[in-house]
Amino acid sequence: MKAGHDITVVDNFFTGVKANVEHWIGHANFELIHQDIVNPLFVEVDEIYHLASPASPPHYMFNPVKTIKTNTIGTINMLGLAKRVGAKVLIASTSEVYGDPEVHPQPETYWGHVNPIGPRACYDEGKRVSETLSYAYAKHEKVSVRVARIFNTHGPRMHMNDGRVVSNFILQALRNEPITVYGSGKQTRSFQFVSDLVDGLIALMESNYTQPVNLGNPTEHTINEFAKIIKDLVGGESQIISKSAVEDDPQRRKPDITRAMTYLNWKPKVGLKEGLKMTINYFKEELRKSQNKTQ
Repeated sequence: MKAGHDITVVDNFFTGVKANVEHWIGHANFELIHQDIVNPLFVEVDEIYHLASPASPPHYMFNPVKTIKTNTIGTINMLGLAKRVGAKVLIASTSEVYGDPEVHPQPETYWGHVNPIGPRACYDEGKRVSETLSYAYAKHEKVSVRVARIFNTHGPRMHMNDGRVVSNFILQALRNEPITVYGSGKQTRSFQFVSDLVDGLIALMESNYTQPVNLGNPTEHTINEFAKIIKDLVGGESQIISKSAVEDDPQRRKPDITRAMTYLNWKPKVGLKEGLKMTINYFKEELRKSQNKTQ
């Protein structure tokens, strides 16, 4: 928007909220369409960022068939639109295509270790198929595609109750509730701040690089370390407690970002604690607003 582009946002608001874009409503360059991309979309565009799909386990497991449809039929609709209007299309894939990886850190050349019938399969396999579709359209229909494999991301405007590690831990700490760690807590994650991801997506779209690219922060922490970092940043009285492990929960997650650094000149700039402070401040404000509403 700030660079002068006309932007059309298409959302079915399954996990999004209008409040996240309300500051753009009424702007001359902005249009908002309330639609599900499982239904064909007819617009004139020259770039498509296909970001649609619930991405947190509680959301994508809530309606697994819907998740698969969004990543298959929805992706076909976006690739078909790109073909019709000659647009470049960026597919938001995920680190989940690597499953519970047997290679560490994960390079884009790794094919993954995914349970095709497990509770996470609707998302993992949905995204794997969306990548397959992208390269089929690129090869046979000459569609210009970019594929970003996005690792754990956090920041302001996250859905408060999306069930992800970041939002769970921050909300629990802010409410002085126990911070719940599932399994041993020794499983690892790598968290990037949302502004770094946006920069990476734009750099990928503007590049001529067509193979999948990992976008994530390679600084790795165990879930136990992460719980302690958030507890220390928030303060309060929360205790860290353990619960039984979640099925098919990946044990290690860390991107190899050599491709992004080489071909996009991209790497994360925002440190973990710096980004978490901004996310915590956002959550504090949202909690305050919701408390005011209920009073």
